[in-house]
Amino acid sequence: MSFALTARQTAAQEILAGMAVWVMLFGGGRSGKTFLIIRAIVVRALKAPGSRHLVVRYRFNHVKASIILDTFPKVMRVCFPDLKKDTDWSLNLHDGFATLPGGSEIWFGGLDDGPRMEKILGMEFCTVYLNEASQVQWNGVQMLLTRLAQLVMQKIDGKMSKPLKLRFYFDCNPPTKAHWTFKVFKQKIDPDTKQPLSKPDNYQSFQMNPQDNAANLSPEYLSTLDGLSERMKRRFLHGEFADATQNALFDEAIIDRWRNTDGDLPDMVRVVVSVDPSGASDDDANADNDEIGITVDGLGTDGNAYLLEDLTVKAGPATWGAIAVAAYQRHQADVVVGETNFGGGMVKFVVQTAAAKEKTKVNFKMVTASRGKAQRAEPFSALYDQGKVRHAGLFPLLEDELCAFSTSDYTGAKSPNRADAHIWALAELFPSLVKVVAEKRPDQPRRQVAATGGWMG
Repeated sequence: MSFALTARQTAAQEILAGMAVWVMLFGGGRSGKTFLIIRAIVVRALKAPGSRHLVVRYRFNHVKASIILDTFPKVMRVCFPDLKKDTDWSLNLHDGFATLPGGSEIWFGGLDDGPRMEKILGMEFCTVYLNEASQVQWNGVQMLLTRLAQLVMQKIDGKMSKPLKLRFYFDCNPPTKAHWTFKVFKQKIDPDTKQPLSKPDNYQSFQMNPQDNAANLSPEYLSTLDGLSERMKRRFLHGEFADATQNALFDEAIIDRWRNTDGDLPDMVRVVVSVDPSGASDDDANADNDEIGITVDGLGTDGNAYLLEDLTVKAGPATWGAIAVAAYQRHQADVVVGETNFGGGMVKFVVQTAAAKEKTKVNFKMVTASRGKAQRAEPFSALYDQGKVRHAGLFPLLEDELCAFSTSDYTGAKSPNRADAHIWALAELFPSLVKVVAEKRPDQPRRQVAATGGWMG
């Protein structure tokens, strides 16, 4: 298999090997960012015998799936075909490191893997690579920086001639402009002090998008990206940082950090199907009515809630009732919850009618909104931050709605029916969090206090 860098990748390679210590490749999905940085690290490891390099991500199972078992072996096979596995290089899957000629090592870690990460951080490295940097907070970057300290000589023309330059590599699909990646690499300011960086030229970034890697991608993939929501298209196709919602309740970087995409879910101890109605009839379902928000959420044996399905549809009662009942049966759910401010007992009637048609019974619970949408959503923001709520897959339209919530209002263009249904489900899964006292002081942002005796109490 022949290998050749595209024009854009060649330009990125020059940045990776340039004068800056801090280098970030950012842009859309499948643009070759990770592949290119892993290739650069292998080159550095071969140039400096005995050198150590660290590849880290927020969650270890993600770095294992995407890099240890995928990108790294592919880079070795495609870019270094003369080096044979198990003869010239080896991969220790148990301890999570690779050994290269000359005794150089590449270690792989996850910041969520406490004991193992403590062992790794007991070593020094001449390269640290933070993969998917948008998922990591600034204090995690500072911790990794303390390990970028190995002094090792590199070979030039067969002789050990000079120290290998330290490198701190990053990549990401751009989050919002409120994230430290934008502040450090685009604004060139310290995220803590907001002061200009002392050596701004030491921080370089380079944008790469999937179109730049089209020769190595299927047309179907690019077509899929083009069909994403505007928010996700901005991140994964155009590779652009977005303006942040002021006082946003939900952060797309946090959602990404805890996202479960490998299908390895815990058993569910409770499953909720949630319906947020709009009032459309079967006759006018295609008019200007809002969609019927329908989600499936479960509480796992690990104590975390999982968004399992978004079944939101613009349809009349006969259709959305059948969808809700089918989801109830498919997931062996415990209850269907329905918001009844609009239409009174209509939701219950529709669900029970659909259940009777299927000759089954559904446990239905009516819920009533006593506060605004943003106020109902606010208590669950902290659960997202803590990883207590995780998305089992990509839900672009629902996530668009979540990211448009602020502490004071909903800023989206349309009614957040998907997010509303999801919030109702979370309220059912975490009932003690519904009784939340919102305190607001003149000199402080709004904060949440859980009800006494709640799971956070």
